[in-house]
Amino acid sequence: MYPKLLVLVLTNFYIICLLALASDPDPVQDFCIPNTRKSRFNFSPCKNSKLLTPDDFIFSGVKSPGNFSDTGLAAVSVNPLIFPGLNTLGMSFVRADLKIGGINPPHFHPRATEIAYILRGKVYSGFVDSNNRVFSKVIEQGEVMVFPRGLVHFQMNVGEIPATIFGCFNSQNPGNMKIPATIFGSGINDELLEKVFGLSLKQIAAIRRKFFPKKTR
Repeated sequence: MYPKLLVLVLTNFYIICLLALASDPDPVQDFCIPNTRKSRFNFSPCKNSKLLTPDDFIFSGVKSPGNFSDTGLAAVSVNPLIFPGLNTLGMSFVRADLKIGGINPPHFHPRATEIAYILRGKVYSGFVDSNNRVFSKVIEQGEVMVFPRGLVHFQMNVGEIPATIFGCFNSQNPGNMKIPATIFGSGINDELLEKVFGLSLKQIAAIRRKFFPKKTR
């Protein structure tokens, strides 16, 4: 291989590696509450810090549960778009409530590690590593479990009362890829799914209907 071509290939490989390892950038100031009232005389992306108050750093939207899904899960996700005080701080959080027997289906966050703190109840929690090993346990009020970035994890309320979980992410945009919805609700070719899971086309269609309900007139 010619020296110049080799250098070009190695340089491109290095750039790709850097992109793969990229994470939320470090802040260059203490904080940055987004400036939503811009004018041609104000080009700053942040509000003037002299105009800020404690209310800019307080969020009250997790006092109560959100709306429950069919799986018995209610999640209130909080990021800088909802709580501007988080902007540039490299974090976000979620309040999750589980009805008795409710589940948080297997999912993963491609851009963040999650810390899950049990505020109330007993929750079967776990994740699967890249060797297909399951790390799971029932954790109770006051206990914490960590879900490493990019690994599939899950939760189920196994207690006799509703459970409440507070989750924190080390990214302000962690992403959330739910395995069932990603596989059966994204439009992947039916024949491929048939071969992968050993399901009939009729069974696949029945599963898909959960993610693509018929429109009501």
